[in-house]
Amino acid sequence: MNRGRIAAGALGAAMTAAALVPVPVQAAAGQASAACSMTLGTVTVQGDHKFQKITATTPVTAGTPSVGPKGLFPVDQVRLATSVGWEPDPPVAMLDRGYVVMGTDLYRFSYATVGGQLDPDSVQKSKVGGGWIHQTYLEQSTYYGTKTRSNAYALQGDVVTRWTVEGSVWRSRATYTGFSAVKTLTLISQTATYDTFLANTRGGALYTIRIPLSGKPVVKKVRASTWQTFETLIAEKCGSQSTLLLAIDRDTRRGYLYAVSHANGTATVIKGLGRIGDQLAAPEDKTYFRRYPGSAEANLQLYGE
Repeated sequence: MNRGRIAAGALGAAMTAAALVPVPVQAAAGQASAACSMTLGTVTVQGDHKFQKITATTPVTAGTPSVGPKGLFPVDQVRLATSVGWEPDPPVAMLDRGYVVMGTDLYRFSYATVGGQLDPDSVQKSKVGGGWIHQTYLEQSTYYGTKTRSNAYALQGDVVTRWTVEGSVWRSRATYTGFSAVKTLTLISQTATYDTFLANTRGGALYTIRIPLSGKPVVKKVRASTWQTFETLIAEKCGSQSTLLLAIDRDTRRGYLYAVSHANGTATVIKGLGRIGDQLAAPEDKTYFRRYPGSAEANLQLYGE
């Protein structure tokens, strides 16, 4: 086991909130936000998948949510969900796959749709392991390069855990401590040698956390305060090296869209693009995830840091 330690003070210091909603004070993030969009996925209480396109227009455009497949998971059982990658499944189907935590167990799932309709015979769910009780965040990252690599990450208490994923096998478990102040994370960068997450803390700060394939994580402060209100962060690539960031406040059922420049500590430019209507965080929404083109041919790696 490889253990990395970060001084607790790096993320643990409480910071006074200047406002309940972040109001970026730097200049615009440039033209990177123009026409960028993301597909926000949701697992509902009913166990359905729901998708909604969000576009960085002025004002922000949130498309009408589409529900389906329905009844994909047991009612009110999904607690955590990773991003979901889709790819063509010849001759005419589309294949979606990802991971969810149901109860205390982690599952890998996949299903095919034809013309937007689920092929019931295509649904596959396989248990990866148990003991998923206290984790508060789960994500997967697959990098397509000269050599493809796939890793999974989870947050539990002050510990971030990383696994190397090879098919159905999760191995080479590595843990990194010192993250007790983190509220949630979102993946913003994937390269051959590291993954980077954007994290907000309960005290309101915003950080990047770079986790290399070897060595200790590199933590950089991006903002000192005002980000504590968000329970969910979802990131998508915008331009060649910027990020479209959706921050969701479940308490008020509001989402806010931001254009974030290539991350560089406190020099990172963040432009607020606007609020998304109250329909974003519907009462039946259980957990959120990013849906993205998940194939080597798509080659749409995140590169936000």
